[in-house]
Amino acid sequence: MRRAPSAQRRAPSAWRRVAAAGVALVAAASLAACAQSQREAGGGEGGTLTFGAAGAPDLFDPFYASDGETFRVTRQIMEGLVGFKPGTADVEPELAESWEHSPDGRTWTFRLRQGVKFHDGTDFNADAVCRNFTRMFTQTGAGQNNALSYYWIENFGGFADGATPSLYQSCEAPDPTTAVLHLTRATSKFPDILGLPSFSMQSPTAMDRYQANNVQAQGDSFVYPEYARAHPTGTGPFRFDSYDESNGTIKLVRNEQYWGEKAKLKELIFRIIPDETVRKQELEAGGIDGYDYPNAADLRALRDAGNNVQIRAPFNILYLGITQKNNPALRDLKVRQALAYAIDRETLVRANMPEGAVVATQFYPDTVDGYAPDVVRYPHDPARARQLLAEAGVPNLTLNFYWPTEVSRPYMPDPQGIYNAIAEDLREVGITVNPISKPWNGGYIDDVDNAKADIFLLGWTGDYNTPDNFIGTFFGTPTNRFYTAASPWGEDLAAQLRAADSEPDEARRTQMYQEINRRLLAEYLPAVPLAHSPPAIVTSPRVHGLQPSPLTAEEFQTVSISEQ
Repeated sequence: MRRAPSAQRRAPSAWRRVAAAGVALVAAASLAACAQSQREAGGGEGGTLTFGAAGAPDLFDPFYASDGETFRVTRQIMEGLVGFKPGTADVEPELAESWEHSPDGRTWTFRLRQGVKFHDGTDFNADAVCRNFTRMFTQTGAGQNNALSYYWIENFGGFADGATPSLYQSCEAPDPTTAVLHLTRATSKFPDILGLPSFSMQSPTAMDRYQANNVQAQGDSFVYPEYARAHPTGTGPFRFDSYDESNGTIKLVRNEQYWGEKAKLKELIFRIIPDETVRKQELEAGGIDGYDYPNAADLRALRDAGNNVQIRAPFNILYLGITQKNNPALRDLKVRQALAYAIDRETLVRANMPEGAVVATQFYPDTVDGYAPDVVRYPHDPARARQLLAEAGVPNLTLNFYWPTEVSRPYMPDPQGIYNAIAEDLREVGITVNPISKPWNGGYIDDVDNAKADIFLLGWTGDYNTPDNFIGTFFGTPTNRFYTAASPWGEDLAAQLRAADSEPDEARRTQMYQEINRRLLAEYLPAVPLAHSPPAIVTSPRVHGLQPSPLTAEEFQTVSISEQ
């Protein structure tokens, strides 16, 4: 995501559409009864926890995924060479006990944990690591589609066929407990990116047996192999048991052979409930034991009812995107600055964001390296905005303002309320707003990516703690969703970001990112940073030991549930 990693990049699969249709046909009452029976059946040591998921996962092979609901499930099943320290975005050992790199940052040696087995009994060792990376690097056909291999393409670049340069070069296994990864250049992303769910270690035996790479394009969708639908196999504290599409429940069971401390729960159920209000009602009725992203307006009532409401540290950004491809006025810095001055961000945060949200001055929070405290600020100044529009020769500017429906994101809990507030601010300075709303997965993201919006609401939850994961993802190529290629500085900005990411000296790299942040706000302003919002997660009083993650990457290994 991770991030919340980002569902916006995926083409919907035929399998996913069938699953969603099945969920929509099931009444809330029958779901509650089903969840209760599952809880009773799963009694005994550890018990069963049922968590309300906001949507159906795309599939269960994280390499081909980019949506948070897939990662929520696979994160419990699979592990990476590195992980993230609970409650933080800091890297810590996971399947690798330690690592070191060469002075030029291009060779990384990982010392692997011994005695670890995949759920099917296959040994985890250096050969398994190299076979996983070979599988990722040698994707062909549909496997190279950005909608499938999004995280590989965003972080590693190209594939073995050489059509596009790749960060990855090769992997070698000098002995069973040592894996060596060779890169084509130094990068600030290493080893952090190896903690992303997409790069989890999966059983080579299971991937071969169930033809994990046999994904086929079918129109604008994909047909996934048996591995991705029913046989995901990792080393994690939970094993995949089943996905019942008829009632939208995913069942995981405790991995009794886990190499570390075993999960306290015997079973972990994810119940797909797309409507946030229904999730709240199901928690109140006892049909589920927790859910994510509760409405900020409900937090007090949830607490008063005795529930555990935990607020994550804000590790995200909401921004007003500006597309420069089609509207020449938006290529003028004065016009983009006018938009920034027009928005009353203090009031926006106070009225439309949850407790603890703060106004954003740049495109990532101050906990990320390279944050520059001395960037240009754009306080609410309608008179200055009108003056800049007049100087640019567009005092009566008209803009197509896109905002999404049928979605709630960690950084954007109330899209319509946020849109209404910003639209009113823009009208105050003489801008005519043409509102266009579409469902998040029903045209909104496609239209934004295809430059149909003049301005739009979007954001990002960090996947890991580096500047490149934020501004490198947003502006790292001139052919981005802001279409900065239309400006003379688009390629220059992308080159600056590539240079900073490749700088092996940490102090120098920090200075480079600080300068980029200053220029982003003063000279480029490809978007307007709005807010950092702390998303909440809620569980019933029966649930203990859940550690909230700023990456929205909670793991349920430490969670227990008590009887009442």
